[in-house]
Amino acid sequence: MSTVVCPGSFDPVTRGHLDIITRASRMFERVIALVIINVSKTPAFSYEERVAMLRKAVSHLKNVEVDSYHGLLADYVRDCGAIAICKGLRAMSDFEYEFQMALTNKKLVPEADTVFLTTRAENMYLSSSLVKQVAAFGGDISGFVPPEVLKDIRQRLCPGKERDQG
Repeated sequence: MSTVVCPGSFDPVTRGHLDIITRASRMFERVIALVIINVSKTPAFSYEERVAMLRKAVSHLKNVEVDSYHGLLADYVRDCGAIAICKGLRAMSDFEYEFQMALTNKKLVPEADTVFLTTRAENMYLSSSLVKQVAAFGGDISGFVPPEVLKDIRQRLCPGKERDQG
């Protein structure tokens, strides 16, 4: 069974993340959307909350499962028997960092390749940081995040607003 790991912080999950995971689910038999615990970041949501939101967002994708991991991505990829790591790219600035990570992961786990999927044009500007910033100022984030998690995100990032915006 061909397994791919789609890692990310998913803080919070966006429509861009969901697009990459959905497209990967059409290419591989098994997709693991992996919430990576990054100690150098201070997340807005706990890893348990991010896992729960991601599970809601991908619940319609039957070959996608959600997991979390605190450690080297290469170790997780090797342990689950994945043949690839799938990463989304928005711009050239993403590529420089992701290419460095791909080469590092290839050195650490030679049996797995990194597959890059370019984001759809409508998601090129989208990031979790942007969602958090717009939400913090009370902006409408409904076009940025999957509808299944909109209320969860609004409750955390803009308390009081979730009742006004549905």
